[in-house]
Amino acid sequence: MKKKRGAAAMGQTDKPAEKRAAQTHAGREMAKRLALVILASVLMAMNIKSFVEAGGLFPGGFNGLTLLIQRSAQQFAGITLSFTLINFLLNAVPAVISFRLIGKRFTIYSCLMIVLTSVLTDLIPSMPLTNDVLLVCIFGGLINGFAISLCLLGRATSGGTDFIAVALSERLNIDAWNYILVGNAVMLGIAGVLFGWDKALYSIIFQFASTQVVHMINPRYKRTTLFIISDRAAQVYENIKDTTHHGATLFRGTGLYNGTERDMIYSVISGDQVKRITKQVREIDPHAFINILKTDQVAGNFYQRPHD
Repeated sequence: MKKKRGAAAMGQTDKPAEKRAAQTHAGREMAKRLALVILASVLMAMNIKSFVEAGGLFPGGFNGLTLLIQRSAQQFAGITLSFTLINFLLNAVPAVISFRLIGKRFTIYSCLMIVLTSVLTDLIPSMPLTNDVLLVCIFGGLINGFAISLCLLGRATSGGTDFIAVALSERLNIDAWNYILVGNAVMLGIAGVLFGWDKALYSIIFQFASTQVVHMINPRYKRTTLFIISDRAAQVYENIKDTTHHGATLFRGTGLYNGTERDMIYSVISGDQVKRITKQVREIDPHAFINILKTDQVAGNFYQRPHD
């Protein structure tokens, strides 16, 4: 009886401890997401007030569309419009769609990104760093892509077309960022007609640089194939299943070097899960052989972790 009571008491004390640990983890996760969103918004606003304005560029997305409307109103009607007001109005409908289809917290953090970027863009004074348009395109595009990537790492977006890109990636299981680049090119074509083709063409270089940085840094929508040869195949599979919610296939074969029977696990996972899985596999079986391949496309059912 004493042992049972002791075990029961231990179970009671473990539950509050687990609850506190879960709350601590949630608090750290929220602080991390908040920090990434704030940093991304500051970088994006500073980039607009330095590189983008210095080159007279249109950065693409709803920020670029906002600048297009703002400059059109100023040049053709003599009206000065607030960046914040235009950006809020443009993002209203995509934000509502995102709230319903993608995730509530995801949308809230994204709206925070939109608000901070818009307000900071109006508050930060113009500070051109160089008048060389080519340098502005390349480095401005790199900074813009880095800011978007930080935002995505915080499980949020900078709004507008990013909402669309995430929704397409979630629904159609594709990497949609290059498709968004095509849509931005259409908007830049309109900017070229209104303000001259040199700025529009330079803006396409800016947008291309930005898109490639996002594509390189953000691995969430990339697919990676793992071939794992291990003597502890069952444990490795359980780890993959519990960590990624992806399945796997077991192949049995013969190691030709020494003629012993070997097990090979085949699985396709998301790019942002590779480091964690390989580390855990090494902990389970230090002698495991892991072959990691980039996968361009997957046809069939593929689990994608939903946004919260």
